[in-house]
Amino acid sequence: MLRKKSHRNNKQLYYSLNFLKLLIPNFFYRNRLKENLNEINKYDLDYIKMRVNYYNKIDRDINLSDNVSNLSALKIKNFHRTYFFDSYEFTRYFNPGLKMNFLFGDITHVPDVPSIVKSRPIMDNHKNSVLFKLNKIRHFTYTNDSNEFENKKDMLIGRGAVSKKHKKRFDFYKMYFDNKLCDLGQINNNTDHDHWIKKKISIEVHLKYKFILCIEGVDVATNLKWVMSSNSIAVMAKPKIESWFMEKQLIANYHYIEIKDDHSDLEEKLTYYIDNLDECIKIIKNAKVITLYDFARQTGVKISTANEFLQKSLKNGAIKKIGGFSGHHVYQPISE
Repeated sequence: MLRKKSHRNNKQLYYSLNFLKLLIPNFFYRNRLKENLNEINKYDLDYIKMRVNYYNKIDRDINLSDNVSNLSALKIKNFHRTYFFDSYEFTRYFNPGLKMNFLFGDITHVPDVPSIVKSRPIMDNHKNSVLFKLNKIRHFTYTNDSNEFENKKDMLIGRGAVSKKHKKRFDFYKMYFDNKLCDLGQINNNTDHDHWIKKKISIEVHLKYKFILCIEGVDVATNLKWVMSSNSIAVMAKPKIESWFMEKQLIANYHYIEIKDDHSDLEEKLTYYIDNLDECIKIIKNAKVITLYDFARQTGVKISTANEFLQKSLKNGAIKKIGGFSGHHVYQPISE
């Protein structure tokens, strides 16, 4: 019996593995810390420093107050399970007496003290917001889209929770719910607009459309990662919040189609890109640029295996090198 292709992360596997890891004593991880750090020279140090310095902007020693909890306070019963597991994966390597402040959930402000967060506002001074890859089972989904862009529907698809706390989404639906270029639907029931309510649809159904709405909710647009890995194009305003995905680094009309903050130019933008197939294909390719480390992570193979495949693809003309630096070159597929 053929199984339907899944575009979602396997939650059952995620929870099973993490609960099993809880059976391993923490001293095992702490004893391995030095050994693991000694292996860092096997990797691209420039790239690692770049990523670390991006996520953690703190450039001086800071003494945390007595109000900040020790790592030993990080318990599964006290937090949402995914946030706990994604933090505990790393904190268990360190002395439980060390202090660290965690702000879990959809964080859109800069905390008063340095804190581990999933999301932070895109602004100049956000040093106290240290980004961690949290709730990754929900936020970091990637897809393998076999649908050709030109065969997809000339429409924008959008499904999501809509309420007064999702102001951007609420305003967008109010403007475009009945627009002929849009297929929008609200998946929650608490609403004053009953006609907005539609059933949830799979990622697979989303991928039948050329354009997918990636509008920010309380914090980031959760679907942006899998949309940018597909053969459809993300449509959104300039990001105001960023996560581990580094949304600030995305380039308008290069990685995604950018609309104004008030969404007033949506029809103009959709009509333009419907009429300009070549530009759409370029955006899709730009959104899919990969590095050696990305490829190894997404395929689950060793760095050496991934490098061998990329070098062979480079020689065969299937991909091209478009930037980056030693150990972190960026590759892009070449169209036939």
